[in-house]
Amino acid sequence: MQYRRIPGTDLSISLLGFGNFVFGTNWWGEFTDEQGIRLQNTAFDLGVNFFDAAAAYGNGRAEGLLAQTIRYAGRDKLVISTKFGYDFYSDPGLEGGHGERRQDFSPAFVRYDLEKSLERLGTDHVDLYQAHNLKLPQFRDDLFAELQKLGDQGKIRYWGVALGPAIGWREEGYEAFKRGAATVQTVFNLYEQDPGREFCQLARPGGILGDQFRGGGVIARVPTNSGMLDEEFHSPDHKFPASDHRKFRDRNWLIYGLKKNEIVRPLARRYGMSLRQLAFAWLASFPTLVSVEPNLLTEEDVREFADPRSFQFLDRQTLDELAALYETDFHLGPLAHPCDWKSSVTPDGRITSGYQDPAGVLAART
Repeated sequence: MQYRRIPGTDLSISLLGFGNFVFGTNWWGEFTDEQGIRLQNTAFDLGVNFFDAAAAYGNGRAEGLLAQTIRYAGRDKLVISTKFGYDFYSDPGLEGGHGERRQDFSPAFVRYDLEKSLERLGTDHVDLYQAHNLKLPQFRDDLFAELQKLGDQGKIRYWGVALGPAIGWREEGYEAFKRGAATVQTVFNLYEQDPGREFCQLARPGGILGDQFRGGGVIARVPTNSGMLDEEFHSPDHKFPASDHRKFRDRNWLIYGLKKNEIVRPLARRYGMSLRQLAFAWLASFPTLVSVEPNLLTEEDVREFADPRSFQFLDRQTLDELAALYETDFHLGPLAHPCDWKSSVTPDGRITSGYQDPAGVLAART
């Protein structure tokens, strides 16, 4: 296992992180408590020390399962993250539902939500407290003042933001680092490289954000492009069950994702890797990328991602080849371009995906 220190903090976390969101809904199948705890414990045994939950996952269930692994491993052996901001106490939602529930980022609710999380986790503090799908209008001074108080009281060590639920939210990531977030979590993978690349540039200590910026880290979620790089699909006619969230994906994601896999597979073979191991190693090539959270649904998944091949160094030739493929949409035409993003600053809430130089973006806003 490899570990990376989150810039600007004293947290050293495993490059392979365990996000236990899969225990909060039936989108990836059903897990008994025993199965979930065994997966988490297996990950710890293989070197994972970073576990990322959320109060909203299963309306507290995921945090309760993580408490069992905390007891198994010992609190001092783990870096524990959870998320806040969904008021499932008053809006529990529908089991397996895909819609967003009521959010509350008021200081009173944030404190209440944290106390409930600490109770479920069986600990007196969390190492990283992430605002769950925080949107630009919710970046209020009183929220960050409350996070500072919670840090001063020792209940949290650092805070960050987890962007979503869909890909995008560029402005939120920029604003989070400007306000001192330790981490920004975002959809980031070989086939959806932005805005993750921009956030990795912003996160550099003393870089674009100025000499006084201590730096931050980027956490990648959906690192296998919603199962595409897991080679889960074999036909463009694949039918998704009603509970599967990927039924909402643009159909071109499936059609052209399969074509991209065929183009990239020879590069994976060059290193004796699976496609998803190559995708993991590509993410690891970004110095400020601090942890990757794939869907770990079986012990085989955990062992494959924890295999040393996932942490191989990709040489410059391979990185350049992958960059050239991405910039040309893998020579497959405009329909192979990554899907539109969600945005807080456009009239229709959408924006065409694509890289922007962070220095230029910041200069245009000043």
